Amino acid sequence: MKREEFKVEVCANGVESCLAAQQGGADRVELCAGIPEGGTTPSYGEIKVARRLLTTTRLHVIIRPRGGDFLYTDLEIERMAADIAVCRDLGVDGVVFGCLKADGSIDKEQCRYLLDCSRGMSVTMHRAFDRAIHPEQALEDAIELGFDRILTSGQQPKAIQGAALLARLNQQASGRIILMAGSGVTEQNIRELHQTTALHEFHFSAREPRPSAMRYINPDLYMGRPGMAEATLDYTTSRRVEATIAQLLD
Repeated sequence: MKREEFKVEVCANGVESCLAAQQGGADRVELCAGIPEGGTTPSYGEIKVARRLLTTTRLHVIIRPRGGDFLYTDLEIERMAADIAVCRDLGVDGVVFGCLKADGSIDKEQCRYLLDCSRGMSVTMHRAFDRAIHPEQALEDAIELGFDRILTSGQQPKAIQGAALLARLNQQASGRIILMAGSGVTEQNIRELHQTTALHEFHFSAREPRPSAMRYINPDLYMGRPGMAEATLDYTTSRRVEATIAQLLD
């Protein structure tokens, strides 16, 4: 493909990763906190600084108040609407969210309300879609509601494993909405993923581990879950973004 024929979005876990994504040629970033939880809404400061520094790469922000499921209370929806308002005030290009009912169907009422809050911004339904009970119906619901795109792994842990469903959904969508493949997308499989699914948008993190600069870390204390590698920090690198993009170029 030519570069203008596809778009890549980098899942950025902070401003440093946003800058690396921009340097590597990404079209967009999805700025997230709480990566071990699948991504949660980043802080005001994180969004504000990212917005100032991203000059050629578009900034999308995940709107997810917690990890876990996508069944939200009225209070959680109120907070999500407030976070969307913050994103609008800061000049964010797009927001990313999704809401489900207890039976696994798309909660169209909640999604419609948040979409109304997001008017003027690009809106992506995130991988709540991958928890939907009937993906074909969930696709039609997302189209009806007016989402711009769906981030999905084809309801599998990794997008390459869900490639068959991604291809079927892409045919069903028939240009009415953008499907973006995400989860486990790397420079090793992105070309195969495109050839198998015919998708033209891809979402990946391109992160690499970086040792902490701390010379002393208390070996008996964890700030999070015991056993986590807290002496290692993961950041997107421009090198991996460039390498992944290169795999799609003719």
